[in-house]
Amino acid sequence: MKTTLKAGFAALLLLLAISCKKESTVQFKAASSTNASESVSALAPSKIGTQVWAKKDLTTSYYRNGDKIPEVKDPGKWSALTTGAWCWYNNDPRFGKLYNWYAVNDPRGLAPAGWHVPSDSEWTALTIYLGGANVAGSKLKEAGTAHWLAPNADATNSSGFTALPGGTRYYLGDFFDAGGYGYWWTSTESASNAAHHRMLTYFYGTISSFTDYKTNGFSVRCVKD
Repeated sequence: MKTTLKAGFAALLLLLAISCKKESTVQFKAASSTNASESVSALAPSKIGTQVWAKKDLTTSYYRNGDKIPEVKDPGKWSALTTGAWCWYNNDPRFGKLYNWYAVNDPRGLAPAGWHVPSDSEWTALTIYLGGANVAGSKLKEAGTAHWLAPNADATNSSGFTALPGGTRYYLGDFFDAGGYGYWWTSTESASNAAHHRMLTYFYGTISSFTDYKTNGFSVRCVKD
């Protein structure tokens, strides 16, 4: 009798353990799927030339595999990073989400499936299609001064890209330029501590190409694979 009771109790424990494990797995998969679908739906693709670009900057807090990207608020911790992280501009959710380049380059994938962070050459191809660096910025910027500072010179948004001035988190951890400038990472490294990016500004219609420290926080715009 005692042996039968023990066997029955052990079987019950095993059944509960299996049930809990299944529930935990389902919850994790559901969370990952939700995060991915939210990221994909927010991208709202727009065809520009032969490329298909997202209409909005990336706002995900998760890598493609479901791992969470750390949010780092403290300036000192941000400046010392050598791994991926994100922050809100000025640590305020009303402004855009910014990523360091380590998040861009993380092998787990910053962009959702079917998308990627554009390379320097892909940004160059976009610029050429829109007529060259001197005028492409005009066609990329959201028109008007609802988000950009006046005069938001030459902005037409004729490409449908709707670039917004998300500003930057400087590599030392301070925030600058929201409303006046937009910065976007490329996936292309330029040195062991730096990478290529693009910049738009409120006072002319040019798109500029620069390199800067990987610890800077910039916006990310995805392009389809």
